[in-house]
Amino acid sequence: MSPLPRQVKLVEVGARDGLQNEPGVVATATKLALIGKLADAGLRYIEATAFVSPKWVPQMADQDTVMRGAPRREGLRYSALTPNLKGFEAALAAGAQEVAVFGAASEAFSQKNINCSITESLRRFEDVMVAARAANIPVRAYVSCALGCPYQGEVSPEQVADVAGRIYDMGCYEISLGDTVGVGTAGKTQAMIEAVARRVPLQHLAGHFHDTYGQALANVYAALQCGVAVFDSSVAGLGGCPYAAGASGNVASEDLVYLLQGLGIETGVDLAALAAAGDFISGELGRPTRSRVATAMAGRKEKQA
Repeated sequence: MSPLPRQVKLVEVGARDGLQNEPGVVATATKLALIGKLADAGLRYIEATAFVSPKWVPQMADQDTVMRGAPRREGLRYSALTPNLKGFEAALAAGAQEVAVFGAASEAFSQKNINCSITESLRRFEDVMVAARAANIPVRAYVSCALGCPYQGEVSPEQVADVAGRIYDMGCYEISLGDTVGVGTAGKTQAMIEAVARRVPLQHLAGHFHDTYGQALANVYAALQCGVAVFDSSVAGLGGCPYAAGASGNVASEDLVYLLQGLGIETGVDLAALAAAGDFISGELGRPTRSRVATAMAGRKEKQA
């Protein structure tokens, strides 16, 4: 076990990963208001949108307007999901400061999700890597199903390490290891990270944990013990996975910050302002927040009022 990191980088994915599967159209103004509130809360890495075909992801049809309209501040970086060269070029023109590509550690998931093999999926974003290097734009990568697949079940740590290593060798500076369906446990998380770390340096790894079985925070803590110091989260616990029945959202940003603060780990995030951002988007979507911390904070306010 490594000593816990003194500081953690948080990557807020609520505006993209959290909203992309919402059934009704979320207004562009609402998305921009959310992004502004997240920035006000102190988040410095925000995935704002995805430059994908609106035919496949209608919620991201306003990608250009969102990226151009997001408030710019010193030290604040906006990223966008860009699965191909066309998406990369559009994201760059709109002002994205970082892009993300994605693959999967499961052959079955890769086929179901993007209709190609793992090898073919990696080959698809080679053009993105070349263009990003030429434009001096950092590229991050997601590896889905790092702790289990809805179609094939178990995914071996060695398979995750192989895919992560190949992506790292292509030039991605950070590899986000995703428990897409939220089936992972602390022991499996550590075994997977230890395997990947033999292939990719720990400082280039991130954790992306969904909370389907209520294990996301336990998995975060397990990853912290391994030395991981970058985590993705989604305000109010927004999100899910259309290809994984029953998958709930990513770990709630509020819950993650509360955990880290309790461990004395610096995040640079104002928890009260973050909870307010979660309350805002939950109200806009017409449902309660999935963050237990935000729910508890709201209950305490009501009691004191």
